[in-house]
Amino acid sequence: MLPDPFRLSIALVPLAAYCVLLGLINARRRPFITTGGCDLAALGAAMSGLVLVGPIELFRPEAASQDYGGLVWLFLIVFYWLCVWLAVLVARPRLVVYNVRGEELRPALAEAARRLDPHARWAGDNLALPNLGVSLHMECFEIMRHCSLVSSGGKQNMAGWDRLSAELRTELTGLRVAPNPRALGLMLAATLLLTASISRMLIAPQQVAQAMKEMLSF
Repeated sequence: MLPDPFRLSIALVPLAAYCVLLGLINARRRPFITTGGCDLAALGAAMSGLVLVGPIELFRPEAASQDYGGLVWLFLIVFYWLCVWLAVLVARPRLVVYNVRGEELRPALAEAARRLDPHARWAGDNLALPNLGVSLHMECFEIMRHCSLVSSGGKQNMAGWDRLSAELRTELTGLRVAPNPRALGLMLAATLLLTASISRMLIAPQQVAQAMKEMLSF
């Protein structure tokens, strides 16, 4: 049985927005680089609707709901984003490069590493930059054409990671790639999610009003 239109929209709209973002990134003719923290925060935003109408609503404290009414949702949303922020802070250093294959990224990474640290050395997919205090390994998801540069070991220099990010971003500026054909699938998925959520809200406005009343009043 499908959830009511209001909760369905809360769950699906953030996912649709995330699919649109990924689709636009993968439709570009250049790679897109971001930090692991930003990537994790974007994923947290995409999952926020599902978490809100799932475990958050399920385990919502009844006493607080009776005391604060609909305002309790503000506290729960803030709590969720504090958890996301904590996950961002404790996560290992990571760089994520979208719309690029491993064989396209590796020469650019090697050149950036050579300029930053003459003693940089490779061992398979592992790269060590001892003068920068950075050690990482490449993890590539070739089907979706994106790669992650994940820290190896516990001792990492965050300033070194910042320098590597800036240098790699500069190096990738001149790299041109073919648009990822999966971008069309991502945009289509976003369209289906938005259509499923918005159409049900338009068809059953009474259910939407009832669901809002149930969630916001106690």
